[in-house]
Order: sequence, then C-alpha cells, then structure tokens
Amino acid sequence: MAKAPKEVLLEQDRFELKPKSGGGLLSYEVWGYVEKGRTVVTRYNLAYINHSIHQGDNGRVLGFDNAHGYHHRHYLGDVEAVEFVSYEATQDRFQQEWLGIVDKTRGKKP
Repeated sequence: MAKAPKEVLLEQDRFELKPKSGGGLLSYEVWGYVEKGRTVVTRYNLAYINHSIHQGDNGRVLGFDNAHGYHHRHYLGDVEAVEFVSYEATQDRFQQEWLGIVDKTRGKKP
C-alpha cells in the first residue's frame, strides 16, 4: 500500500491594504503536498477582513475555505456551500470578489 504524502503548509501570507486601496487585510493559508512535480491543495482558507465594512465574524467580509468537510463561502456573516472546481479557480473567484467589494466601498465613510 502506498504511503500517503505528508501535508505541509504551502502558503501563509497576510497583506495589509492601505486605506486608499480599500483598507483591511487579506489572509491566505494553503496546505497540501507536491507529488511527481504536481502541487495538490488539501486545505485552504482565504479571507478579506475589514472591520470598517463588517464587524461580525471577526471582521471577515469575504472568505472561502474547505473546513468542516465542505467547500464554502463566507460573505458578511452568511455562509453558503460552493461548487469546487479547483483551488486555482477558487483563488481567482476570491480575488475578483474582494476587488469588487473594495471598488464598491472605496471612498464611502464607515
């Protein structure tokens, strides 16, 4: 029987956004392994946190993760299951959505 690959932290980044860029914080945490030159993502947590937009859910305005055994999206305190195609597709969706939120809220006073 083949030994299961060891899961490792592939990425862990936090970016503080300047107020003119919408403010808040972007957080990325990705776990997985590399097998035969291919990266396999097993767990992920992507979050846009901005307490001036949303005070609930520890300030998480938007997030995608696969905790609790399913892929889901957090938006202003609501959670909904999402179809998972790939980690890359989820990351692209997260990027588009947080940029859209920042564009809508930029320049508005909290």
